Amino acid sequence: MNISEIISSLFKRFRYGTRLDPGRDWLTLLILSTVILIGTVVWNAWAFDTIASGGIIGTSATSTPAVFSQSSLDTINTIFANRADEKAKYETGTYGFADPSQ
Repeated sequence: MNISEIISSLFKRFRYGTRLDPGRDWLTLLILSTVILIGTVVWNAWAFDTIASGGIIGTSATSTPAVFSQSSLDTINTIFANRADEKAKYETGTYGFADPSQ
């Protein structure tokens, strides 16, 4: 038997005839779902074991990422300082707002 005959035979088994077979359909669905679940569990177990043992998944980085420049860090610090100033204005009452619930 060659491969095309095997595939043809397999498709004939799953082809609907004159009568529907819900038992076959549910069995097919359960088997397929079980295979997918087992595959997912095996993949996740392998990935966890690889990471837990210090390995990596995928290709390793060939070079180290560039270090942030000091000006970038200063910009970020300035943004957070401005946010802190705005928060302080709300807390000290510099900014007033009308409470619609009163």
